[in-house]
Amino acid sequence: MSSSLINDIITNPAYHDYLAILKGARNGFVYGVKVRFPHALVMSILFGRGDWKTRLRIIYRATKQHAINLAKFVTIYKSFILLQKKVNGGKERSSDSFIAGLLGGYIVFGKRNAVNEQIVLYVVSRVVASFIPRAASPYNTSPESALAGSVTKPLPPDSRYFTVFAALSWGAVMWLFKHRGETIQPGMFNSMKYLYRDSDAWKDLRTLFWHNT
Repeated sequence: MSSSLINDIITNPAYHDYLAILKGARNGFVYGVKVRFPHALVMSILFGRGDWKTRLRIIYRATKQHAINLAKFVTIYKSFILLQKKVNGGKERSSDSFIAGLLGGYIVFGKRNAVNEQIVLYVVSRVVASFIPRAASPYNTSPESALAGSVTKPLPPDSRYFTVFAALSWGAVMWLFKHRGETIQPGMFNSMKYLYRDSDAWKDLRTLFWHNT
């Protein structure tokens, strides 16, 4: 197949929606790797157990699962959007994104495991935070920012409401850590334990400045 023929195919509007699904899967996989790998690496260094071969295996599995799940979700979401659009005579309805997201979330992230739980909790926090009243002007962005060329200009939370939201969020999570630690997601619990409990005890200079007891 010649390069000109390939170029004709990928620039043909008739194939755009289908190629967009493929591109979405690719972007989902790449983003998953970029997000999960450094997180898994840091968590393994701080809280990991066992030799480095075991830790690297855990890092690889978590990164792979995160990347593949995001690729799957984007593929399913965009596929259902396209399917609904075709069924509805080429028009996209406002409910299509909710239905596609609902189905994608159920299929890909419905199974409870550590990686899926972290992703879902991250999404939930963004959904809840979206209900904070917005400020009047959008975020300040540089010309190089991805937001600069976007038609939709995200608005930051109103600073007055955000102050209350932040205070309530931290008050709630610290209370949960103190009194209902078993309900906190394990990754966050480990981080909080490291910060607030491990720092309360030491027995010598080494365990004060270099290593926890």
